[in-house]
Amino acid sequence: MARAQSAGVLLFRRRATGIDVLLVHPGGPFWTRKDEGAWSIPKGEFGADEPPEAAARREFVEETGIALPIDLMALAPVAQSRAKTVHPFAGEFDLDAAAIRSNVFEMEWPPRSGRVQTFPEIDRAAWFTLDEARRKIVAGQRAILDELERRLTSRSEE
Repeated sequence: MARAQSAGVLLFRRRATGIDVLLVHPGGPFWTRKDEGAWSIPKGEFGADEPPEAAARREFVEETGIALPIDLMALAPVAQSRAKTVHPFAGEFDLDAAAIRSNVFEMEWPPRSGRVQTFPEIDRAAWFTLDEARRKIVAGQRAILDELERRLTSRSEE
């Protein structure tokens, strides 16, 4: 079985207290009451015909409604699960997390009800310190935060 390939963007901003990162919370009824371990970088799947950075930028726009006018640095791909590899990119950019506007999806809800409802793919975004983000993000993406922190720390020491 081929692993699904996903690409996403981890935005960060520098504060006097340290680094903050932007994470998004998945929309839809399955995620309503889940918080710790449920957040993610804005990301989505892509095919062999699309470069990972292009996919990451496309997915960021789809999930937040915001096109990024910045350069991105590639981080090491991570195995989020046995079935999915995430190709993360990071960039420094500050935005109003409350201003995101996600695309939507439809699904039958409640199950077997015959009623189709529309839900946002992302129901909210928020800035977190790296320590907070490690608690909020899905376990398979924690390595992305660790690499960003290492990269930013080594740059500041140069």
